[in-house]
Amino acid sequence: MKIIQKILFLVAVLFFAYGCNNEIKRSKRSAGKPNIIFVLVDDMGYGDLGVLFQNQRAKKGDRSELWAFTPNLDNMAASGALLTNQYCPAPVCAPSRASFLSGRSQGHSTVRDNQFDKALDDNYTIASVLKSAGYTTAAFGKWGLQGGGEKDPDKTDWPAHPLNRGFDHFLGYMRHRDGHEHYPKEGVYRGKKEVWLNRTNIADGLDKCYTADLWTAGAKKWISEQVNAKGESKPFFVFLAFDTPHAVMELATQPYPKGGGLKGGLQWLDKPGHMINTASGEVDSWTYPDYANATYDDDKDPATPEVAWPKVYQRYASAVRRVDDAVGDIMQLLKDLCIDDNTMIVFSSDNGPSNESYLPKSYKPNNPSFFRSFGPFDGIKRDCLEGGVRMPVVVYWPGHIKKGTVVDAPSISYDWLPTFLEMANMPKPAIMDGVSLIPSLTGKGRQQKSSIYVEYKVGGRTPNYDDFAPQHRGRKRNQMQVIRYGNYVGVRYDIKSAEDDFEIYDILKDPQQLNDLASKEGMEELQEKMKAGVLQVRVPNKSAPRPYDNTPIPAESVDNLKSGLSYGIYTEDFPWVPDVSTFVSDRVGVIAKPDLNILACKGGNVVLLNGYLNAPEDGGYTFAVTIDGKATLRIHKALVVDADFGYQPMSQQTGKIYLKAGMHPFRLTCLLNDGEKKDLKFMWAKGDSPLEEIPSTSFYH
Repeated sequence: MKIIQKILFLVAVLFFAYGCNNEIKRSKRSAGKPNIIFVLVDDMGYGDLGVLFQNQRAKKGDRSELWAFTPNLDNMAASGALLTNQYCPAPVCAPSRASFLSGRSQGHSTVRDNQFDKALDDNYTIASVLKSAGYTTAAFGKWGLQGGGEKDPDKTDWPAHPLNRGFDHFLGYMRHRDGHEHYPKEGVYRGKKEVWLNRTNIADGLDKCYTADLWTAGAKKWISEQVNAKGESKPFFVFLAFDTPHAVMELATQPYPKGGGLKGGLQWLDKPGHMINTASGEVDSWTYPDYANATYDDDKDPATPEVAWPKVYQRYASAVRRVDDAVGDIMQLLKDLCIDDNTMIVFSSDNGPSNESYLPKSYKPNNPSFFRSFGPFDGIKRDCLEGGVRMPVVVYWPGHIKKGTVVDAPSISYDWLPTFLEMANMPKPAIMDGVSLIPSLTGKGRQQKSSIYVEYKVGGRTPNYDDFAPQHRGRKRNQMQVIRYGNYVGVRYDIKSAEDDFEIYDILKDPQQLNDLASKEGMEELQEKMKAGVLQVRVPNKSAPRPYDNTPIPAESVDNLKSGLSYGIYTEDFPWVPDVSTFVSDRVGVIAKPDLNILACKGGNVVLLNGYLNAPEDGGYTFAVTIDGKATLRIHKALVVDADFGYQPMSQQTGKIYLKAGMHPFRLTCLLNDGEKKDLKFMWAKGDSPLEEIPSTSFYH
């Protein structure tokens, strides 16, 4: 008996030394800025998440309607927050990911439409700004924003390599199409691929490495290395971008390793030929038993025998479940490292579910209707209906987010960058379009409204699924837009001009978008607001022309305006031109026209000049800013001039916007250099006229 007691005592000692019940270790590792892990999956729909939709199907018990399981993500939602109204910026991966990484909507992104492998522009990114806040950064998985396209397969000096965009470490696929194969060395269905560890291709040593396992094992190894033996670490940011369950739907080699965390689950062995602990067994072979043996009522006749699930759906459900296991594995790792209460995990998808399948023709085509992966909505990937743009989002941050929190307020993925910056106690750059979601997640503070805007162009049509409303089946896509105000979503397909009416839906009462309210009495004002709103939040991009690019933005009707413009002065030191909309100014007042010399205090100040510009006539206007410092100019919500990242003081930076005659709100945010002179030139040109100083008679507040 005494021997057993001694053994139990030693086990308890080891557990407390190793686990998170050691409060000294926990408090030591929980000090400072929180760690952040953003998990992004490829083509997983809103309806694929158990807690959002699949569990309700299971509870209903209709044997003709299949359901799958996401137990770890369901547990994560129960322990944290479920975001039921978050959108992606575009319904396909490259533009959606670019907007997330840059914190900018598709109205301002340089990557739009199907611009796969286009370089993420050299500006502020989620990694570079967090590095400025003291974070160590790493990306794992699918990139596809490297630049150089796929025309030269031997090109490896990619301008937008993750290491050139703020990440300290990278393990993953560089090219977009490489992510269509989940066994890089064997190339089972799509041929061999390259996997890059920083700037070295390591694919030759990746025998039998299923990519979902590979990225997870690599991320676990890197996260563990950030916490040293003394329990000390810099805060870290991880972007874990799975290329599954997209398209090929290949299977893993074996069951997910038991245990999870520091000693269990997936492990990086660092042995070429056996790089991870699931690099054995048979490639593309293992189906979760829940699905391998599953049957269903295929003909909706209980009197006839049930049949087995088609293999393609066994594969899809297994791919989703593998990601779910990976999330559980990482959550256990954080607990083992005693950093779980100082780490936020966000789980999301890049766009709606896909009907693509790169499997052999002997497999049935992938139909998202099988699990109703689009949930209660219509539309899939490439659609701007809710099913294509509404995302499954779960957030975990114990001690900060109350268990079981449900956030119904609308948000969008470019809100995450401002959210993470608030966690790091840093302001967001003024060029970014999102807002921090910390108030919604924690219940503390006042939540700013998100700007929900989607634009996208693609050929083809919405699938002709029986689950979709007749008016949505076979619908021509082409130019599309989405904007949301409160509960109302406006959507346009096959846009021909800025005057095309929006369909308007009360998305809370009508999630499937069956009842278009646009023709109802009282909707005229909202219709005009939506038409103006989609012009106010964007600037044209020559690589993605739109039929509304040159449409002047309507002026605003504002009463009781006075001459001059308002200013606010902020005396903090900032690393970039900040968005000061939530800051308290140190000094405010009114000035006749922009003149920083009479406003300047000590160096490092930010001066916000804002009010209304009176455009004398309809047409295109070029605005120019020259400053001894840095600046950004927004007119309405459109970013017209970005003289911040890489800007050379006293050089001229220009931008063009189309305006109707009349009053237009503007915000000119200036970050001043040290020194006595605070030079600023704020100029405009109407049409093809030469630039001239904007007269004081054009400023109002």
